[in-house]
Amino acid sequence: MRDLEVYLSKGKNPMQYWYKIRNPLRVIINFLIIFICRYLPSLMLKNMLYRLLGMKIGKDVSVGLMVMFDIFFPEQIEIGSNSVIGYNTTILAHEYLVNEWRKGRVIIGKNVMIGANTTILPGIKIGDGAKISACTLVNKDIDPGAFVGGYPVRNLRVDDTK
Repeated sequence: MRDLEVYLSKGKNPMQYWYKIRNPLRVIINFLIIFICRYLPSLMLKNMLYRLLGMKIGKDVSVGLMVMFDIFFPEQIEIGSNSVIGYNTTILAHEYLVNEWRKGRVIIGKNVMIGANTTILPGIKIGDGAKISACTLVNKDIDPGAFVGGYPVRNLRVDDTK
């Protein structure tokens, strides 16, 4: 189960009044830094800029090209040391629905490998040493050491004891 804070909206869908939920200047700054980092080849400089946004980035984290972090709440994202985030992955810390909006921390453990083109929804915890295959929708928590993938995510580990 995802760990989310839920906020009900009155009348219009909440995306219509996002500027009341989050300061527009803060969102513009977040967007510009995240957009620049999508193309920046220097891993060290990327990590430094992400930390300026309030993200918790561990030592030796590698964020691939075109990775898109949440522009509204990047401070809700935490990535443990020595983890790899693959090309064009999207990590969200909020979601807008018709009658509500939600936000939740995304916690990625140490030594985690996330394949290219993966989407991680808000409120997800990924345990240490987990491996997530490419093109996966992570819509539930992932246990430490798990090997998962698919749309939606499911366990891919084959039992080698048989």
